[in-house]
Amino acid sequence: MNKRGFASDNNSGVHPEIIKAIISANEGHTMSYGEDVYSEQAKAAIRKHFGENTEVFFVLTGTAANILSLKSAVDSFNSVICAETAHINVDECAAPEKNIGCKIYTIPTPDGKLTPELIKPHLHGFGSEHHAQPKIISISTPTELGTVFSIDEIKAIADLAHQNGMYLHIDGARLANAAASLGTDMKSITVDAGADVVSLGGTKNGLMYGEAVLIFNKDLALNFKYKQKQSMQLVSKMRFVSAQFEAYLKDNLWLRIAQHANQMAALLEHEIEQIPQIKITQKVQSNGVFAILPNSIISELQEKYPFYYWDENISEVRWLTSFDTTEDDIRNFVTLIKELIRQKGL
Repeated sequence: MNKRGFASDNNSGVHPEIIKAIISANEGHTMSYGEDVYSEQAKAAIRKHFGENTEVFFVLTGTAANILSLKSAVDSFNSVICAETAHINVDECAAPEKNIGCKIYTIPTPDGKLTPELIKPHLHGFGSEHHAQPKIISISTPTELGTVFSIDEIKAIADLAHQNGMYLHIDGARLANAAASLGTDMKSITVDAGADVVSLGGTKNGLMYGEAVLIFNKDLALNFKYKQKQSMQLVSKMRFVSAQFEAYLKDNLWLRIAQHANQMAALLEHEIEQIPQIKITQKVQSNGVFAILPNSIISELQEKYPFYYWDENISEVRWLTSFDTTEDDIRNFVTLIKELIRQKGL
């Protein structure tokens, strides 16, 4: 039997309502490559949430969504500015550099969040052929550290980008969790806040597979369909991707999933705070908890509840919750932590 744990929200199964949507889409024949009724309905649902002028393109993976989002805006002589901890920098095997051919400028941050003050020193060399030309700022919300940008924080970065002839990309692999954390909708923290292009996540939020590139700036949508095809992301049986998104957005399933995952992380934070031997290192604002714990208990803990180190040098770990995390999962996990601490005499 597969072990339940806190390694990633990718590790969870597929939400039952999403499974039903996939089964329903499996009836009969339909046109391929997104020319089907499921894709049209899913695009309509997305536009209802993000605005009627949103251009929607479905892809298979988060890496593809990020690369294509960036590719819509940059040439090989441009640069992308992001946090040092950004997924495009740390966890995509240099795919942006390889597939776009541009430079990635990374900025150290204490909490994964860029600010105008951190970005401004990197905005130079415009017009000089000797320097990579800054063209797009990429942020994640939640960040890789689980922290969430406020609407005003996103607007400030968008304004800075636009004032310098640049674009703003949001890696929204867990965008629903950010919106749920702020008690708002996804439109408020993307297009309304000034984003030009967004990677809308699905896989980490109860889908089997699939993400969407949402383009709000019409200039970036020009020729995008050709870039999608060249990047091997124009899925033939697209209905099985798009049908998931229609179900995901129906009756606020996206919000229910995100709220539950966030609530489970908050419960885990509350329980962990009662253990003096463990230090939580980041604000718990979405579905991630980052903590430093005694190294001597980590391997035994991982055997029963899989999770990853975040920084092995300081025994910092990351715990992620998902739509199917239960209160029993949290309490049994914390009970084991306490027992291991007691056994080790810590």
